[in-house]
Amino acid sequence: MSDTPETAPANIAAANIGSQNDIAYNNRLVQEQGQDALVASVVAPIIEQMGFRLVRARMYDHNGLIMQIMVEKPDGTMSVGECEEVSKALSPVLDIEDPVPSAYNLEVSSPGIDRPLVRESDFVTWAGHTAKVETDYLVNGRKRFRGQLVKVDDKTLHMRRDNAAAGEEKDVEIPLNAVAAANLVLTDDLIREALKRDKALRAANGMDNDDTSADA
Repeated sequence: MSDTPETAPANIAAANIGSQNDIAYNNRLVQEQGQDALVASVVAPIIEQMGFRLVRARMYDHNGLIMQIMVEKPDGTMSVGECEEVSKALSPVLDIEDPVPSAYNLEVSSPGIDRPLVRESDFVTWAGHTAKVETDYLVNGRKRFRGQLVKVDDKTLHMRRDNAAAGEEKDVEIPLNAVAAANLVLTDDLIREALKRDKALRAANGMDNDDTSADA
């Protein structure tokens, strides 16, 4: 394993997103499978001990094998320095546990503006914005949805589809436990909102705006 430069793409999740003590509200709904799940099981406890949250662990090939670990603080901010701290803490543990036998580069980053949505709190935080959602099983005869996140109510995600065909229902209710994957769609409104939230959070936390970088 070798380390690559950490990135903190302007991620930027929510200011107050409800009770941070509600375990179900903040637990990840979307879980990794296969080798990614093994990696997540190794890194998640370390990340949590440091006061951060795992967003996603993923192995992918890009001019060599990459172990991508997406991480954030509970308030959604994440600086380059904090990414470096997490990387340094994970490296020796990964060397010992060896969840991936092949050579790879470790990449620790924040989720980015068009971030994965993995917790109930993520869907609440970004209500009003456009997302893509994939389910484990058919919901209203389909497994893929794109549209506005309306609200979360009684463990159910309410969406208003923006690509519904004539005669199809625009409004759909998706059980949260059916969500297999979800991410925000990059729009001008999302960029403005994300940057506004990030600036407010960094000011509240006394963080320098130079302590983050654009997407790598």
